Amino acid sequence: MAEVETKSLPENAYQPLKPGESYPPLVPAGAKMPELTARSIGWGVFLCIIFTVASAYSGLKVGQVMESAIPISILAIGLARLYRRRSSLLENVIMTGIGGVAGSVVAGAVFTVPALYILKLDPHPMQTIFICLAGGCLGVLFLIPLRRYFVRDMHGLLPYPEATAIAEVLVTGEKGGSQAKVLLQATAIAGVYDLFVTTFQVWKEFIDFRFVPVFRDFSDRARMAFSFDAIGFILGLGYVIGLRSCLILCAGGVLSNLVLVPLIWFIGSHVDSAVYPATIPISHMTAVQIYRSYVRFVGVGAIATAGIFGIIKSLRIVAGAFAIALRVFRKSDAPVEERTDRDIPMMAIFLGVVVGAIGVAILLGNLAASWMTVAIGVALTLVFSFFFTSVAANAIATTARNPVSGMTMLTIIISSAVLLRFGVSGTTGMFFVMAIAGMVCTALSVSGQAITDLKTGYWLGSTPSAQEKVKFLGVIAAAIAVGLTIVMLARTFQFGEALPGDLRPVLASPQASIMKALVEGFMSHQPIAYLLFGAGAMIALVMEMLGQPSLIFALGMYLPLELNTPALVGGFLSHFLNKRSEKTGGAVGKTIRERGVIIASGLMAGGALGGVLGATLRLIPGYREDLIRTPFYGNDAVSQIVSAVLFVGLCLYVWFGSLKNVPAE
Repeated sequence: MAEVETKSLPENAYQPLKPGESYPPLVPAGAKMPELTARSIGWGVFLCIIFTVASAYSGLKVGQVMESAIPISILAIGLARLYRRRSSLLENVIMTGIGGVAGSVVAGAVFTVPALYILKLDPHPMQTIFICLAGGCLGVLFLIPLRRYFVRDMHGLLPYPEATAIAEVLVTGEKGGSQAKVLLQATAIAGVYDLFVTTFQVWKEFIDFRFVPVFRDFSDRARMAFSFDAIGFILGLGYVIGLRSCLILCAGGVLSNLVLVPLIWFIGSHVDSAVYPATIPISHMTAVQIYRSYVRFVGVGAIATAGIFGIIKSLRIVAGAFAIALRVFRKSDAPVEERTDRDIPMMAIFLGVVVGAIGVAILLGNLAASWMTVAIGVALTLVFSFFFTSVAANAIATTARNPVSGMTMLTIIISSAVLLRFGVSGTTGMFFVMAIAGMVCTALSVSGQAITDLKTGYWLGSTPSAQEKVKFLGVIAAAIAVGLTIVMLARTFQFGEALPGDLRPVLASPQASIMKALVEGFMSHQPIAYLLFGAGAMIALVMEMLGQPSLIFALGMYLPLELNTPALVGGFLSHFLNKRSEKTGGAVGKTIRERGVIIASGLMAGGALGGVLGATLRLIPGYREDLIRTPFYGNDAVSQIVSAVLFVGLCLYVWFGSLKNVPAE
């Protein structure tokens, strides 16, 4: 079998293609290289199970799900050296793709399934597993027809931050040499930096400058609160996203936090009674409470509407995919595509959706509901799963942030409103809605991770059909692992809050507690804040009328401001370094550009590893944040200044690391 020499990604890997230009993957379509092997599948499934169990416990205990794809890509490089024949680049892609499913299935599960236990509905273990399995499979199935649109047709137009980091890790680790040292150095720096700042009390992670009188006055009197999450992961993320997308993302955060929150405070600060959906008067609220009680729902409406626009824009691709399916159905043989553009056949996808729909109907049919209600539940599951698949893919491709909680909340709200009209309420309605929400949540979470994997494979030259097939293996392994883990933990712990007389320890399950409160409220016939969702929809419409990407802006509205601001710093670094690269030109300019991306990818990889290690430490009995505590930590002014100085140091590292060995002008 001929080996293929691996090298750097082509120059147009991150750039829009010119008319008539095509992207040549790192491993050409005609090359023969090990891909689907016992080694890649076995290690992938093993790592998927390990990360699933750890992530499930972590997510229920501290609300932090371990992102597994980047750490597993690093592990794949190390495991490749254990064998006489080093694992090929494509084998490492398969291993990363299977293992990466862990975090996405866990996110879908821990956001929803524990709510059933909090509500004392105690699902059967098979129900728990099937909710995760059905949702994960639907997410993969609905994404496949959109692959060419998001991966090939939008090449260079969407930044794919996480996929960029994974691709750079795999290519640089395979290539070795000085670039591998740069990647490992950046990974180590960000890993140590993010571990200490997020896990122990060494210096403040969040900078809000409230120790400065003018900032404190703005926050107290006008609820205009500025915040900044000074960690390496988000700095690297912003660098990969690029300045334009970061500006739009941050603009959404500015509208939410510095316009809408103060506006609601100004109007409601003199009202002494609570205004729905909040439960306390606006005059008693902090900026964060106003955001969570009102503005977040505006952001959800904006994301949903932006997703509709995304579906409309991709209809041509979807129609083309179904046209191919019809041609396959009419003819005995399918159109022949080259290896790097070959998907699972459309008829197989169609049959998979049918089987999935039957399974969902059986699950919902066992909940003592009429067949009309079951049919509505199946329709809601399929429609939401398909719709949010596109939203999740677009969100991950642009900002590496999947609005899982927002879309799940929207699913619960709409499903509750529809089912209430058909007389479904009470405990049956709660189980019904949470089962739908669990499947939809898992579908959109898995589809977001899958588009990252498929884009990585597109850059490197993997076979899409091979990646898609093993995704189902990952979903099966992760669904069984997370389902059994949740069942086991439910017998040992309480989810949510401690109940009187129950002496079992508590797992906070923060996301599931929110979903539980939401579905309980709606099934108790509380009103729906349609006006807030409608306001968000109008904002998305305005962005589309201005010709700007509405989903990025909507995500900025929904995400906390502290996540948007450091990304903007990374975007500016990327802009100025790329300008320097263009001005320098030639091989030296190319080196500047490559080193910048490698360092940013290392910051993301190190931040992910630091987060995984930090979440693991939190699971150890006796862990406390003050196990490592600096004398100045409690002094906000000193601690935040130290944090700001160290973050500036990270920025200088990115700048001078990218320009290292470049002749001075």
